[in-house]
Parts: sequence; C-alpha cells; structure tokens
Amino acid sequence: MILDRFRVTGHAAIVTGAGRGIGAATAIALAQAGADVAISARTEEQLRAVAAQIEETGRRALIVPADLSVPGAMEGLAEQAADAFGRLDAIVNNVGGAMPRAFLDTTRKHLENAFQFNVGIAHELTRAAVPHLLKNGGSVVNISSAVGRTAGRGYLAYGSAKAALTHYTRLAARDLAPKVRVNAVAVGAVATSALDIVMTDENLRTQMERATPLKRIGEPEDVAASVLYLVSPAGRYLTGKVLEVDGGIDQPNLDLGLPDL
Repeated sequence: MILDRFRVTGHAAIVTGAGRGIGAATAIALAQAGADVAISARTEEQLRAVAAQIEETGRRALIVPADLSVPGAMEGLAEQAADAFGRLDAIVNNVGGAMPRAFLDTTRKHLENAFQFNVGIAHELTRAAVPHLLKNGGSVVNISSAVGRTAGRGYLAYGSAKAALTHYTRLAARDLAPKVRVNAVAVGAVATSALDIVMTDENLRTQMERATPLKRIGEPEDVAASVLYLVSPAGRYLTGKVLEVDGGIDQPNLDLGLPDL
C-alpha cells in the first residue's frame, strides 16, 4: 500500500523549536506516523504540552529544554535522543528567524547573528547526529523560508541566512550521500506566533492573503506534512531538494512599507 511509505514506525527523530508552531506540529505528525520524538525548545511548559500529544499517539517523547544557541548544546541533544530511543533516524532543524530591518539599520553583527541562528545551529545538530544517522540510514530536514529566494525590503539578514541554509542543504546532501538524505522545506507565511501581529490585524491578514496565489495563510500542519514526506520512505529518492510550501508566492506577501532611501 502506498500509504505505508508514509509510516515511520519504530523510528526516532529530533525536532528543534518544538514548543509551538511548525516544530510542535511536526513533532506530533511524526509521532502519529509512528516515530518516537525528542523535542527541544527554551520553554519546558510548552514542550510538556507537546509531549502529552505525542504520548497520546502511543509513542515516546523526550523533553530537552535548552537554549540551542549555546555552543555544545546540540551535541548533547543528539546523544540524549540516541540514548533514550536506541537509535536516531531523522533530524528536523526548525530553529531560526531574524527581525526585519531597513538596510542601513542592518549591521554586520545582525548578519552574523542571523547566520549563526539559522545556519550554524542547524549544522551543529546535523554534525552531531550524523554518526547515529549513518547506522540505519537517516534523513535531515532544514526549515528554510521563501524569503531565501524572493526579494523584499527589510528582509536582508533573514533572507540571506535562509538562502544560505537552502544551499547548505544541497551541499550537505552531497557530503552525506548515500546513507543520509538532506532536504529542506522553504516555508511561506504560516499562522504561528511569529505572525501574531498579522493574524490579529484584519487589514494585514487580508493584504497577505490577497498577495498569495492560494489566497490563504498556511497552517503549521501544511509544513508538518511536507516534513513527514521527506523523512519517510515516501521521500527516499529525494536528497538535496527544497520543497516550496508557500502558497505559490514569488515575492514576499507582507510589504513592510519601507521607503526609498
């Protein structure tokens, strides 16, 4: 049955940024498809709520509250997950972000922080996990952004970092083939806490919906389904690829209103 290819029964995964939004939805989706899941984020209370939903599926959850921007934290996360579950099959790098800024307000430090937060952390966890992933064959999925390939004012640091993460995905896929697959999901506007200001402002929400070919803002489960496809046997012939889960946009669908210089 083709649907069996979307099962990951008995596998073990790590999802970062898993306290809410895309990370939480992804962790729950992987559990529903049969995986045990290690979840990490800064806020333990949020992780406990996600863990309860994972355990309702009959799978195990490992809660690892951590500030993953601290050097060395990722290595400990990979070891904890492998020890708890006896194996490690999938990594979902969902830590990232950067605040919009005008060009002249974007300093070198802002760029460095964006690259570290969006690319450096993903590399650190992937590197730590590879020895475990090699044992059974494994999969890495990086959560990138549509802003990594589209151009809009105010997104210089964030878009540049996500573009780097996208190409990191292609390069890492070549380095780690054939045993470990590395893919990415380039996400458009999704109804998470990062979009609270949009979701609570009817004018902003309408603007974004009108600028999106599918005329709606995405849901975290839209991304979670794509991640499941990539890590499951259904996606076993994909590596170095980027799924664009963005409602069909070819430019950012939120105009920040920054004036000409």
